[in-house]
Amino acid sequence: MSGFDEEMGKSIGRVVVTLGDITEQDVDAIVNAANKSLMGGSGVDGAIHSKGGETILEECKRIRKENYPDGLPTGEAVITTAGELPAKFVIHTVGPIFGQHNGEEERLLAACYRNSLLLAAKHELKSVAFPAISTGVYGYPKAEAAKIASTTVREFIHGGTSVEEVRLVFFGQEDMLAFLNSHAL
Repeated sequence: MSGFDEEMGKSIGRVVVTLGDITEQDVDAIVNAANKSLMGGSGVDGAIHSKGGETILEECKRIRKENYPDGLPTGEAVITTAGELPAKFVIHTVGPIFGQHNGEEERLLAACYRNSLLLAAKHELKSVAFPAISTGVYGYPKAEAAKIASTTVREFIHGGTSVEEVRLVFFGQEDMLAFLNSHAL
């Protein structure tokens, strides 16, 4: 790819594909690839809760108590403060575990991106950063996930929205290049 700097990422219109740490993104909201409990976990979820501090956990507990006593359903999204993180908000969404949703994984993964973006627009946020939802311990194949994420983000942005920038943030260079090489964008 001529003109592509693997260290810095790639910008495609209002979508930025970059290498970095989601917890360090200075955006209006970062998206947390949460588990249904909303109480933190491993990977992105654990890092966000750890670096963001107790405020995020307390808001998640309130959301669970008031709205989702059985846990946040796969594909849904909720918003909390970002606590000690540079972002203003955290949008929590539960991605599908690959092979565990009776063939509904694609629809559910698209719902994660769409519902997160709808929530950002509802709160008139300008910038949102996403990790690669469900591609870690949830086992979603990276190339397939990239196509779903790309299509969903592109459709949302073309629909007219307050969201001016969507960052797709990859922790590892190999994952970022797999996304870019999937011809997702």
